[in-house]
Amino acid sequence: MAANDTDFKSIIKLDSELNRIQDFDLLLERILLEARKVVHADAGSIYVREMMDEDGTKVEKLAIKYAQNDTLQKDLPPGQKSVYSVFKIPINDKTISGYCAYTRKLVNVTDAYNLPEGVPYTFGLSYDKISGYKTTSILAIPLVAAEGRLLGVIQVINAKDKDGNVIPFSQDDEFLITHFASNATTALERARMTRAMILRMIRMAELRDPKETGTHVNRVAGYAVEIYDRYAYHHNVSVEEREKFRDTLKIAAMLHDVGKVAISDTILKKPGRFTPEEYLIMQHHTLYGAGLFDDPLSVMDSIARDIAFCHHENWDGTGYPGWVDPVTGKALKTGADGKPLGKKGEEIPLTGRIVAVADVFDALCSKRVYKEPWTEEQVLTEIRTLGGIKFDPELTDIFFEILPSIKQIQNLYPEALEN
Repeated sequence: MAANDTDFKSIIKLDSELNRIQDFDLLLERILLEARKVVHADAGSIYVREMMDEDGTKVEKLAIKYAQNDTLQKDLPPGQKSVYSVFKIPINDKTISGYCAYTRKLVNVTDAYNLPEGVPYTFGLSYDKISGYKTTSILAIPLVAAEGRLLGVIQVINAKDKDGNVIPFSQDDEFLITHFASNATTALERARMTRAMILRMIRMAELRDPKETGTHVNRVAGYAVEIYDRYAYHHNVSVEEREKFRDTLKIAAMLHDVGKVAISDTILKKPGRFTPEEYLIMQHHTLYGAGLFDDPLSVMDSIARDIAFCHHENWDGTGYPGWVDPVTGKALKTGADGKPLGKKGEEIPLTGRIVAVADVFDALCSKRVYKEPWTEEQVLTEIRTLGGIKFDPELTDIFFEILPSIKQIQNLYPEALEN
């Protein structure tokens, strides 16, 4: 399809929209979606450059972060997301996306099954065989920062004309996506800096608590966004509101345990279970975390405060810290024993209820000094059992609805990287 003024104006308009997205991962997902729209592509994937340690040597690779396919999506139930394989490929001239990253040049393939003679790269047929999808035209564009540093690659697949027929990507498509990629790279650099700042805060907590790692918080935040997405779908939340909220939630959820920086090393690094007295002290991390956001300057601050404060509350009211002032720690509602009453049901903010499920699931799946990781069957049985007791029963049901997406996030941020 030929480029026109409408196409170009839509790209310019997208600049401001992309720059409003704060979270790096969610921005990647949106960039892939918009890149496909710009050139009318049916499918695509987005890769990020990562440095990996292989036998003591640092190796550059492309790691897939998101994949989308409109044709395959149509076969899924409404609201369900397609699941894709998580893999990494070398940055060299052997694959189309690897070649694009290696040369820092756009690659336009007319027919993936009939590549021109003399090109060094090949097309892997395995995905098409597994999915039953036919890849024909491919357009790969590198995401390169101003100083020449490679951030990743966008690869879009199967351009379509107005009648839905698969056609090659045109020179106009090359022009449009090159301009789009340049603007997207600027937005990614900004989001990367935001992510780096958040992860520095997490590393501060990690110095105190070895369990509070970058991959742990990325998993918990990823689970939280997926749970919220399905909740919002069920409650008919508008796409615009959903996109805005999930971005804020992703960052705020990463900070759920930041209050642990105020807990003694003697307790945080204890190689075993806590005594009742130690557990009571540990509970104060919710107050300390909320205290970091006691003067909220943004919606993100407010949500981060709610999550830090309430992600250990239980649906049945048996959690903590309960009805206390997050600034002073004084009880606001007490029981007959004079202790603060726990918040229960919808008294607990939605964000806290969401992160509660995400955090417990990840903790059960993970190795700790006092336990081995539970089996998948044990974890899922426990989550289901705790629905309506510890967890919001609706969110528990949603968790099982989106279990394939939850497992996808586990694959994106594997536990092994923490050891």
